[in-house]
Order: sequence, then C-alpha cells, then structure tokens
Amino acid sequence: MEKNQAEKTINIKINNIAAKAKEGQSILEATKEIGVNIPTLCYLKGMNEIGACRICIVEVKGTKNLVASCVTPVEEGMEILTNSPRVKASRKTTLELLLSTHRKDCLSCVRSGECELQALCKQFGVEDENRYKGAMPKYRQDCSTLHLIRDNSKCILCRRCEAACKNQHVAVIGANNRGFDTQIGCAFEKDLNEVPCISCGQCIVNCPTGALRERDSCGAVMEAINNPQKVVVVHTAPSIRVSLGESFGLNIGANVKGKMVSALRRLGFDKVFDTDFGADMTIVEEANEFVNRIKNNGTLPMITSCCPGWVKFCEHYYPELLENLSTCKSPQQMLGAIIKTWYAEKHNLDAKNIVVVSVMPCTAKKFEIAREYQSAAGSPDTDYTLTTRELVRMIKSACIDFKNLADEDFDPLLGVSTGAGTIFGTTGGVMEAALRTASDILSGGPQRNIEYKEIRGTDAIKEATYKIGGENIKVAVVSGLSNAVKILDKVKAGECEYHFIEVMSCPGGCVNGGGQPIQPSGVRNFADLKATRAKGLYEEDKNLPLRKSHENPTIKVIYETFLGEPCSRQAHKILHTKYTKRSKF
Repeated sequence: MEKNQAEKTINIKINNIAAKAKEGQSILEATKEIGVNIPTLCYLKGMNEIGACRICIVEVKGTKNLVASCVTPVEEGMEILTNSPRVKASRKTTLELLLSTHRKDCLSCVRSGECELQALCKQFGVEDENRYKGAMPKYRQDCSTLHLIRDNSKCILCRRCEAACKNQHVAVIGANNRGFDTQIGCAFEKDLNEVPCISCGQCIVNCPTGALRERDSCGAVMEAINNPQKVVVVHTAPSIRVSLGESFGLNIGANVKGKMVSALRRLGFDKVFDTDFGADMTIVEEANEFVNRIKNNGTLPMITSCCPGWVKFCEHYYPELLENLSTCKSPQQMLGAIIKTWYAEKHNLDAKNIVVVSVMPCTAKKFEIAREYQSAAGSPDTDYTLTTRELVRMIKSACIDFKNLADEDFDPLLGVSTGAGTIFGTTGGVMEAALRTASDILSGGPQRNIEYKEIRGTDAIKEATYKIGGENIKVAVVSGLSNAVKILDKVKAGECEYHFIEVMSCPGGCVNGGGQPIQPSGVRNFADLKATRAKGLYEEDKNLPLRKSHENPTIKVIYETFLGEPCSRQAHKILHTKYTKRSKF
C-alpha cells in the first residue's frame, strides 16, 4: 500500500505547462524532471533541507506569499511559476542583501569562478553589489588547523557546512549568537584545533562560497621544485584520475590518468609515481596482518586504517577500538616511506634531499603527514600533500593545456600497480582488494573468483560472508561516519561477529573526498558523483593485466631484497604505525 502511494502521480502546471509529478515530491524536484532548474544556495538533498536562503522561492497561484520550492511539496492542481517578475525580483534582492555583509574580494578569492553566490549574482543581473550599505561584521579567521582555513567574512549562513559536519557525526561547528551577530563557529568560540574535528573536509566541499578552504601548499611545493638541491617526487591517489578532469571541462568520472601524468611532468616534478603502488603495498601488509589475526586469535574484527579521517575519528570517539585498527600506514605514507628508504638506497639518494609530494582527494591527509610514527627514514614520510583542487590551480597557473595533453605513463618501479590498488578510491574497494590477497593466502593458492560484487556500490553499509580457505569470513563495509557509528556500536556491544571491517570517513569513499573538485549544489543534488567516479575505477581495474596486489612485480622485489616477509620486523619498522587516544571534548 505504501509503495502504491509513493508512486501515485498528480497533475500540476509549471510555467503554464501541464506536467505530472510524484505525490510527495518537492516543487524543486518536480520542476527538475521537466527540465526547469530552480536555483538554490542552502539546499543539499537529504542533508540540508531547511528552506533558509530563499533563493529557490517560486510563485504558486492562489497563495499570497512566495514559497521555498525545496521544502514545499507539490499538490494536485498546483500552478507554479518559477521565473515570474516577482520571483526574479525577490531573488535579486536576496542576493543583494547577502552581499551587504559579504567581503567582496572576488578576483583574489580561491573560489572565484566556482562560487555559487558569484554565479547567481551574474545570473540574476546584480549590478550594484553595494545597494544595501550598513554595518559590516568583522571576523577573525580561524587558521588553527593543518587542513583548513575558515573565513566567516565570506559566509552566507546557509548552514551547509554545519549539516555536513552533523552528517559525519562530528558536529563541532554550528551557528553561534543570534540575529545580525550570527556566525558559524565552534562551541564557546573555540578554535577548530581545540575540538574533535576529524579534518575530513566535507564542510569545504559542500560550502557554496570561499568561507572554507583548504590550507594551500602549492607555493611550498613549487619552491621545492625550483630548488636544484632537491629531488621532488610526486604520487597521485587512485581517485584523482577520475575526478581531476571535471575541473577542465571533461565528463564526471572520465579517467585522465595519462593527461595527469603529463601535466605533473610539465610542472617540473622529477619523478611521477602512482599511489596505487602504495595501495598494493598496504594490501600485502594488511591482508597478511588479517590472516595472522585469524590464525593466532588476534583482536577481531580488524578494521582498516588507510583513511586518516576515520583513524582520527576512532581516536576521539572510539579509543577502546584502537586495538582493532590495522597497524598499517596508509598508501600515502607507505609509498613515502618506501621512496625515502628502499628507493633512496637503490638510487644512492640522501633521504633528506628527497621531497615527497602526494596528490590526494582528502584534506585529512594534511593532518596525517604530521602525525607521530610517520617518519621511517628519520624525516616525514610525506613532506607535502595537495588536494585535487590545489593540483588544478597549479596546472592552470602554469598555463598547461590539460585537455590537449598526450597521455604519458608513470615512471617505472613505483609507477607499477594492480587493479586492486586502483579500486582503493571507492567504498568497498579496500575490502575487495584485501580479500583478493587474503583469499589466496588462506586458500593456499591463486583463486579465480576475485570480484566481490556484494560489497561494491555506494550503499552506506554493506555486509557479506565469504567462504575462504574453509573459514566463513564475515565482512562489513561502511562509508560516512554517521553510518560507521551504527556498526561500531554493535561491535562495542558484542552484537555482531565481523572478522574484517572497512571504514571510509567520506560518504562513498575517496571519490567523494573533501579535497575533490567543487561541484555546485545543482550537480550534487541530482548527479551521483560517487557512483560515476567509482565506475571509472572499476573499469580500469577490469582492464589491467594484474589485479591482485601481491602479484605486483616491484613489491615482490622489495620484499625479497629489503623488507623480508610481509609483517616482518623490518616491514613493521617502515610500513606500520601507532595510534593515540584523544579527548572527545
């Protein structure tokens, strides 16, 4: 009965055009289906549906007031005007009022050209940005963290950052004060580094203006590149290849790996490697660690440790589960450690003269590189980490014609990787990669079935049981920390018997990370970024000759000549780490 009610259609009119809509749909959703896009600022589907900004207002015949289309359901016979003079005038006035307290240094703003407020002002013909003059609030920038800068002088109080933070179960930011004095901040006006922020960056990627931005490392990286005494090595995370192209006009999910390598060489990096190699190394260590726990009654369930946002969340909110975390470093850190140890030794390089730069979809990586126990060669495993957005800015500032670059390959040795490393960038990918290797180990030989499709897809929580080497291995995959809490509370209460759990802090995994290209709400609300980007990674995995991490030929050489066995004392010294219990307050 409920299903039939959900599918019931009703008759409406949109701009005098007869249309049908699903009962219960919002006006915003109904108009989208017939090709009419209503502008929004505060609205994020399923996360921030508060009707606060009044940009999405429409006129409904028979009603006196304009209504917010994002929170107003359609009704039988409703006649909607989305573009009437009254609607357009109201939107323009709202934008002018927003500008009255907005710091308007748009030409130098990091979000210029990608700012939703800027785009709407242009769309609705706002010519006098100072029409409403008055008091201009003064704010202190919060520059306290390693990953983010908050500038409330560009905040429009849309609450999207607050909703994103709540959606991550962290909720360390929100509206302080009232009326004209309202501003977004932490409780008691604390700096962000004084609260249990996990550095995931979901607030940044969901912000419509330049009020939130990542700490920029582009200048420091270019300074290193221009230093003839330094060997500057860069490596790129798997998800970058299916997101970078969006910033250059290519389709969402387009795999631009070859162009990306070409661009990095033209920026002046001495070597261009693939973080997928680090992912392969992580899997070899992690899968063997898992098998050792299974065989030797170790702490179970084992939980993945490659996502620094999740690791910091665990340290703050679930310190009692730290022993469940794999001790493996993330692929970023493992590859940095191998570059500064094995690679440096092999090429007679002094690790102190090597600068390792990573390109990541994640702002939490900026926090990770400064963690303790991340310096295998006596200096940080990774010196600088850039978000996808920072790499875009570097490419554009160097006047590189990205779309017309010829494809080039990663440099050899640490540019070799497998399909298992590639799928690391999406939720379920780490688990599937680990199972491909753990299955061969537990079964005593190569297994033909290597696709674990039950744990693929963008569902928030996925569970499966696999018969491997005579054992029933029960696994769970979860992305988004509000979803992780549901699984972790069960683990704490002893209500589940998982053997292995994958957690990624960002919904959908790294493909939807806080350092990825900015997409406006009009795209975020109606396009499945997570699934589209993930599809590109699975496609690459399917077409690669090697699809199991332990089959990577360079990794075999590194173990034979340098590390010994997986999880050996030498491997632990270079590739593993420790964790810290942190306060929740």
